[in-house]
Amino acid sequence: MLQDLEYGRLENEFRHTAPVATAKVVCAQGSRLLVKRKEDDTLVLPTYAEVMAWAKEKGWTHWYENEVQYVFRMQEEDYFIWMGEAGAPADTSFCYEPAMTLRQVKSKNICYAMMTAWHLFDWYRSNRFCGRCGAKTKHDEKERMMRCPECNNMIFPKIAPSVIVGVTHGDRLLLSKYANRSYTRYGMIAGFTEIGETVEKTVQREVMEEVGLKVKNIRYYKTQPWGVTGGLLLGYFCDLDGEGEDITLDREELAMAEFFPRNNLPAHDDGISLTREMMRMFEEGREPK
Repeated sequence: MLQDLEYGRLENEFRHTAPVATAKVVCAQGSRLLVKRKEDDTLVLPTYAEVMAWAKEKGWTHWYENEVQYVFRMQEEDYFIWMGEAGAPADTSFCYEPAMTLRQVKSKNICYAMMTAWHLFDWYRSNRFCGRCGAKTKHDEKERMMRCPECNNMIFPKIAPSVIVGVTHGDRLLLSKYANRSYTRYGMIAGFTEIGETVEKTVQREVMEEVGLKVKNIRYYKTQPWGVTGGLLLGYFCDLDGEGEDITLDREELAMAEFFPRNNLPAHDDGISLTREMMRMFEEGREPK
């Protein structure tokens, strides 16, 4: 999956460190991220030296202290986020691409870094002021945390739990497609956990809300961090409770939902998403029983 790095080690503990010239920098414009695509479809991120040069060309001489934030160290390289509005780079071989499309390229490790940085970019941007008293927050010296100097409110990165659900009925698996979204590929039932709700209840509720079916024998499979939504996906399999496959579709959420036989699934593992890996596990008969 996306977080399974191709080589090396991820060190995601926070540290106060200044970027060196060769450090990688993630730049964002809304939901678009700055990359260079090579001929083999691998991705390259700009270095700190390149971003500094672009900033100087634009006359932005004040941005250094507040605009660059450390993300993590991966495969012996430091990664940072540029918290300011990057604008168009001087090097036209770089361009902004929608974050959701980048997960389909070969550079799985770079893509993972960008998704995680984007998660933090949105969190930092949303917590510049204290939600309790309104004072300007400051980054803690030891932890990845924003602290209010007035009321001592501590604000940690938001991680929202959500579920991916493989509903099975014998040798058949329920697949669906979202309605009114740009993402049109096959997926499975999914949704965020509500306050005061166990994850198992989320599984039952989401299946009932989206396709009108009851489920039983809920069993855990695996998790995946998903920076696109700031979430942590929890994968579960469960069995249809009953014999009927009569689906009542929530058409605001889904365009279609249908049970497919194990030997004829219309989608396969892409090496990126938890959803697709769960499809492969079912296809190979290796889903948890």
